[in-house]
Amino acid sequence: MTQADRRKRSTRSSKMIPPPMVVKVQKILQKEMVREFLAELMSTYVMMVFGLGAVAHMVLGEKLGSYLGVNLGFGFGVTMGVHVAGKISGAHMNAAVTFTSCALGRMAWKKFPVYVLGQFMGSFLAAATIYCLFYGAIIDFSGGHLTVTGPIATANIFATYLPDHMTLWRGFLDEVIVTGMLQLCLFAITDNGNNPALQGTQALVIGILIVIIGVSLGMNSGYAINPSRDLPPRFFTCLAGWGTQVFRARDWWWVPVVAPLLGAYLGGIIYLVFIGCIIPREPQILENCVGSEDRRTPVLPKTMPHQTEISSLTSGSVSPLTSVCVSPPSRPSVRSVPPLSESIRIQQF
Repeated sequence: MTQADRRKRSTRSSKMIPPPMVVKVQKILQKEMVREFLAELMSTYVMMVFGLGAVAHMVLGEKLGSYLGVNLGFGFGVTMGVHVAGKISGAHMNAAVTFTSCALGRMAWKKFPVYVLGQFMGSFLAAATIYCLFYGAIIDFSGGHLTVTGPIATANIFATYLPDHMTLWRGFLDEVIVTGMLQLCLFAITDNGNNPALQGTQALVIGILIVIIGVSLGMNSGYAINPSRDLPPRFFTCLAGWGTQVFRARDWWWVPVVAPLLGAYLGGIIYLVFIGCIIPREPQILENCVGSEDRRTPVLPKTMPHQTEISSLTSGSVSPLTSVCVSPPSRPSVRSVPPLSESIRIQQF
């Protein structure tokens, strides 16, 4: 091999090896928390771009938009968001849903700030994107005056504001009830022990749920039902020229933050108490390794001598179950059983 060939070969090898900085970035991006953070950021961004864009059409476009269009924009924006991140983080896109998952033990509390930060950043960036895309239309519609209330108000493109026919506390109650309906139905859609959406259709069904909530319950308070949907765009409008009036208008700003948290938690509790606890659960099965596979003795989970992993309802995934194989006359051994083929799903409520 000539010296020129060696030089070419070493050059190709050096090109194949990524630089240390790229390797470090790849390792960081492969961490579970980082992937879930980015998944929540991107899914929330997608949902909010479609949703806020639909609101911009309704406010600025005269005949180009409608209230139904807003519901469809947010509903199918949620569907696209679930497709973007459903397998990675569960695509919560909603701080109230994340809070309920943590409060009910379906997700570790250490993930709560990671999820919410990703959602807030995605929502803020979506508001900035819509502002840039519709800047000309906003200025033309408002005559250059960025106002929060009145006939030429444009702040309502980005966040919700209480209408004149509603009082503050009636609006609070409205947000609690509507968010409770959202969380209750989400549990039903993803509960494999009940009657869940068909595999592969969950994203579409959840999007339809948002549309239904909007067309039936959205008039009173704008159905924010999501702190991540309302607060970050409100901060953006405060910085972009609308000023602090976005927080002072009828003292409404805190309601879409607090009420959805309470409503989602109550909705989850109601589902678990009235539906989840009365769904019969199949007992787990002990297998005798010496006998045939048909010789199985059902036992209750609490009688298992070894710890069993319980599947999470947050994303609908199932953790491997554990079965005990008795090999006479030696001591029991433990082996993992595939969750869908040889074992019965157990879910904890």
